[in-house]
Amino acid sequence: MEIIAGIAVLAALFCIRAVALNARRGTVACSVRTGERWQSGVARYAGGELHWVPFLGLRLRPRHAIARRGLIVSRRRPLDEGEGPEGYWMVEAGPIALAMSEDALTGFLAWLESAPPSAHLDPAG
Repeated sequence: MEIIAGIAVLAALFCIRAVALNARRGTVACSVRTGERWQSGVARYAGGELHWVPFLGLRLRPRHAIARRGLIVSRRRPLDEGEGPEGYWMVEAGPIALAMSEDALTGFLAWLESAPPSAHLDPAG
């Protein structure tokens, strides 16, 4: 009985965490791929960065913080059937790939384009 109660508490905590992630203003469902696997999560715009938090996990802190400064989208395309959620688009930006809905992609590209001109300069140069 204690095991079932423990599982119920964990399930409740994950549900509360999911609601907390989605309740934040400016969040969109977004998957990230840094290797071979896609990971589902939530992306949120925070000033000059896009913060990504995975759905599965305990922390509410972002696992990836993608800086807008110097970010260049090298490629974008609709995901193939079976590759991810239907209607999602993939965006490659350096070593990371993002998958999001078409509406979220429009917002992401607008966020990139709205950066001040100095944000597109190479920070190393």
